[in-house]
Amino acid sequence: MVSRKRLTPEESRSSALAAARALLIETGPQAVTLKAVSARIGRTHANLLHHFGSASGLQKALAEHIARTVCETIIEAVHASRAGLGSAREVVDLAFDAFDREGAGALTSWMLLTGNEDALDPIISTIHDLVDELAPGEADHEGAQNIHRDTLSLVLMALGDALIGGALAKSLGLPRDAARERAAAMLEASLAEHQTA
Repeated sequence: MVSRKRLTPEESRSSALAAARALLIETGPQAVTLKAVSARIGRTHANLLHHFGSASGLQKALAEHIARTVCETIIEAVHASRAGLGSAREVVDLAFDAFDREGAGALTSWMLLTGNEDALDPIISTIHDLVDELAPGEADHEGAQNIHRDTLSLVLMALGDALIGGALAKSLGLPRDAARERAAAMLEASLAEHQTA
């Protein structure tokens, strides 16, 4: 009989989230089940129930995990861009990759379609925290919500591109990265306007 290594609760949760993220990217959101994740990490279904409560709880934790790790990376890129070490396109690519390659777009649409809208709360909250960190006090100044507007546009463009961007660009005879180019141009124009104001 093979004995399993005893994991701390944090290690167990982290292991489950890593497996859930891998399943999401490899197979799609419908594969992110307690059974599939427990099989992948060699834990019991009951163990995952203990940590997440349900498949819905697992998806909510996964959404929060993806949002947090992606937003941390985006914050670093924005700070580098502001210091002249990065570009608006790098920020755009990070956001678009989060929704496309990292599976956040598929997970978002899956949660909406299955009636699990409250699982989106961590994504919305994390994005809100990102904006607050990048533009502290901006929300208090009426009419001066440039970063809020840019974030809304960027997230909606990235989500839409993840869901239908490839097919739509192809049907319109545009390059696959056309939406990324538009988003980068929008962000560069907004940054230039903000710097001259």
